[in-house]
Amino acid sequence: MTEAKPKRPDITVSTDDLERLEGLLGELRSGAPEIADGLRSELDRARIVEPAEVPQGVVTMNSTVRFTDEESGKEFERTLCYPEEVTGGEDKVSILAPLGSALLGLSVGQRIDWPVPGGRMARIRILDVVSRPARSGVPRV
Repeated sequence: MTEAKPKRPDITVSTDDLERLEGLLGELRSGAPEIADGLRSELDRARIVEPAEVPQGVVTMNSTVRFTDEESGKEFERTLCYPEEVTGGEDKVSILAPLGSALLGLSVGQRIDWPVPGGRMARIRILDVVSRPARSGVPRV
């Protein structure tokens, strides 16, 4: 008997983010198909809206988000970036990292179970979208 996969929460992605991520997926198909497939499955289940229609509190590309690992209780703050924007620091996470694709489109208060290095599953919960680019909907004040 196989274990049922947990239902993933609903997510929202802007048309701008979708367009750029679609281009990135095209580049990934030959070099990293497993990463491309994971991101593709996230985008396929997303509700797609115009940038101005992205609700307050939704994680978009280039958002800075505060979240917690519910198992450890640790809180983190990271900016969701495209791979070329990630520098050596821990303040950014690539959309191609499992955590990055897990964060995309989630809203404040939502949880998701996601695999992390070491083979365990982490349950992360969005606490706040600290900042978000103005083009991705209503800017935070």
